[in-house]
Amino acid sequence: MRRRALVAAALAVPLGAPRAGGQVEEPLADAVRSALSAAVGESAPPRPSFDGIEQRLAYLRWLGEMSERLRRRKTDRHARIDFLETLWYESRRAGLETSLVLGLIQVESGFRKYAISRVGARGYMQVMPFWARLIGDGDVSRLFHLQTNLRFGCVILRHYLDRERGDLFMALGRYNGSRGRAEYPNAVFAARQRWLPPA
Repeated sequence: MRRRALVAAALAVPLGAPRAGGQVEEPLADAVRSALSAAVGESAPPRPSFDGIEQRLAYLRWLGEMSERLRRRKTDRHARIDFLETLWYESRRAGLETSLVLGLIQVESGFRKYAISRVGARGYMQVMPFWARLIGDGDVSRLFHLQTNLRFGCVILRHYLDRERGDLFMALGRYNGSRGRAEYPNAVFAARQRWLPPA
């Protein structure tokens, strides 16, 4: 019953305006800025590699299932698969659960590549423009590029998770600029239920 309520809450999240809050630009130590810059700057193709056939089959089952779930929001199959392959790669690269990142994207942008919030956050993961200056090359328009947006978003969420010593609730609040308030983390947790991998 509780799971059904969580799924219903996730589906009730409006697909209208992006949900990014007033994320705060915080001072970064030089070592942190350098590490984050290196993390977003490393280039690697978002192509998976596997140690065995079972892992590859599990990935292909996940890809097929998530593609079906995402079909209504992204009708072009090629764009949908490209999005999912990139998301899988970037979330794992940052040590994040893919279903959590999918839930965050659902809440933040409703899976809209060119979403812009009222405070200027951009793209799928609603990355604030100041991050392009702090840890990127300063080109804010690149935040609409699929891999760039997902990489920045995942690296930033990982940074906040590390800052909050693994407390996902607080890290999500920091990501949204609503640290300590329950509305946003609860919305992401509810949306994440929709994207849990097939059993």
